[in-house]
Amino acid sequence: MAGSAMGLVTLALTTATMAQTAAPPAVELNPIQVTGQGASENRSTIDGQMLRLEAGNRVDDLLRTLPGVFTRENAQQPGVAVNIRGFEGVGRVNMSVDGVRQNFRFTGHEAGGFTYVDPALLAGVDVTRGTVIGTGGGALAGTANFRTLNVDDIVREGQTYGALARLGWGSNGVDFAEMAAAGVRTELVGVAAAISHRSSRNYHDGYGQSVPGTGQDLISGLARLNFNLGEGHTLGFGMVLYDNDFYANSYYQTVNNRTYTANYRYNPGNPWIDLRANAYYNDLTMKYTGGTGTAVNRTIEDEGIGFDIANLSRFALGPVQVVSNNGVEYFHDSVTSNNSGVNPADGNSELLGIFTDTTFSYNIVDFTAGLRYNYYSLSGDGIPNIRYGRYTVDNSEGSLDPRLTLAIRATDWLQPYVTWSRSMRAPTLQETMLGGSHPGTTSGTYLPNPELSPETQQGWEFGVNLRGRQMLTDNDVLRIRANYFIMNVEDYIVATYVAPLRSFQYQNVPGSSRVQGFEFEANYDARVAFGSINYTHTDSKLASQVPGLGASQYTPDHVVAVTAGGRMFDERLTLGARYTYVSGGLTAGLNPTFTGATAVEGGKPYNLFDLFASVRVTDNLDLNARVTNVFDVAYTPFLSTNGTGQGRTFYFGLQVRL
Repeated sequence: MAGSAMGLVTLALTTATMAQTAAPPAVELNPIQVTGQGASENRSTIDGQMLRLEAGNRVDDLLRTLPGVFTRENAQQPGVAVNIRGFEGVGRVNMSVDGVRQNFRFTGHEAGGFTYVDPALLAGVDVTRGTVIGTGGGALAGTANFRTLNVDDIVREGQTYGALARLGWGSNGVDFAEMAAAGVRTELVGVAAAISHRSSRNYHDGYGQSVPGTGQDLISGLARLNFNLGEGHTLGFGMVLYDNDFYANSYYQTVNNRTYTANYRYNPGNPWIDLRANAYYNDLTMKYTGGTGTAVNRTIEDEGIGFDIANLSRFALGPVQVVSNNGVEYFHDSVTSNNSGVNPADGNSELLGIFTDTTFSYNIVDFTAGLRYNYYSLSGDGIPNIRYGRYTVDNSEGSLDPRLTLAIRATDWLQPYVTWSRSMRAPTLQETMLGGSHPGTTSGTYLPNPELSPETQQGWEFGVNLRGRQMLTDNDVLRIRANYFIMNVEDYIVATYVAPLRSFQYQNVPGSSRVQGFEFEANYDARVAFGSINYTHTDSKLASQVPGLGASQYTPDHVVAVTAGGRMFDERLTLGARYTYVSGGLTAGLNPTFTGATAVEGGKPYNLFDLFASVRVTDNLDLNARVTNVFDVAYTPFLSTNGTGQGRTFYFGLQVRL
């Protein structure tokens, strides 16, 4: 079934990432799949084969095609800041690489946090919308996990060894990108390694103007070592390295990210036991290496260490089938910095989660009951200020967060469901320990807020899943998922201006703030032809924040993506086109307060059109060519910090796989 749907959504996403990507090779097409434990999780997965089609230096446009998902985009910034249902960064969305939380954050005229990973080394991206009870939980609106290549992604099934190489070139400043990987696999051990390089220049927008600072010089790599210890025991070790030089936020910067993982699994074939234990360490350092301001030589480092343990059991209670996932996770990170500006110089945070998530299935009814205990702590010594003087932060709090889902498999093709859930988002060190003054100005000072309360969310989701086969042909597949969500947030945290002190500070918004919206995705694939429609509508009543201290999180009112194409010559040739519409929407107001206007209408709607083609020359060689922004539209991406969108760009790529 996955094979029959693979071309549909892959091609729906193929053209979206062209804004700043190097030309990728053509490979077999794969879908975005809606998965999860029954209807209890609203999850979309971008498959690895589709990511290999992208092979670019950004995944923002690709993520923006998912219902309910957007990104804060900066044309100069290679990091990814995922926005789910109008909530972004600072722990509202947990972003991770291979399950390792990416907690690096800095306060500026920018998103509340970034994940730095090379898309050329990705095997897939999993995005979950709404409350997450299990591993990766503790966020307000969902999670995004970027999975990197492993041995099985490099060595073909049935082979002992394998290798692949990709070469891409793009016009309009994209230039060349290269990636090479090799691996060996036996019954007892698997080894793999990969290296990727990309060097790009400034691109031109639809106005014909060069957009400064949009180049980068990226080199990354990874290594994997897996052991089959027998009798259901497996052990794996991983390392992902990322080094990038770029210009953003008025400074030349270098980012070095190091991610190390150790994974153990015990799966003896007993339905009661499927035990997974993971330990990890992450070290990300950002350095300001050049520029004209006082922040030159700034260094901010975030070191994180953590683990998670969970067991999945399957059993029966009479006629009731039970699937239960139970576990614990812990993550600790420490921030140190030099010439940190308004960011904390030193601080520590801890997150602990203990969870149980169980689905009971009887006849046509699935009922999922989840409960998670969340605990956080923050500690550190802050910069002396006019309100608190010399102060120390030592905050902690816990909460019990449930999620309940009732789903009815009314027919073989129809499953309506309803979910009620609650989640908590802890204040970050950056919000709690804000301080100092803006470099080079006397416009005001920045105050910490050691008294910040955590954000809490509770809400509803009403949805339906539909899946049909042989609708028009003998081998076609239709998949539809539609849902309406309501999220009420207490103590929402925003940056605001404290007039009596002529200072800026993060504060809790009194009362409840609401976000609601509708998400729809429909995918049809008959092999010879395919098509998809993805649509998101968001209605946000969240309070705005001071523009320039952080960034607006409002997503467009409407986002539509429509793709159509066909396959010919035994599916060796694929041709397709994609249309994307992004409307305007709310943006941060000029002088927002808790009692005044919270936001203003902003952002100009834009329409983008892309063409793409791929051909499988032999079983070992693939070629592709694409044109993005065919009509050379001049536009500014919605939720953009800096830079206009990329103009018409041509891409060519090849992949050799042995």
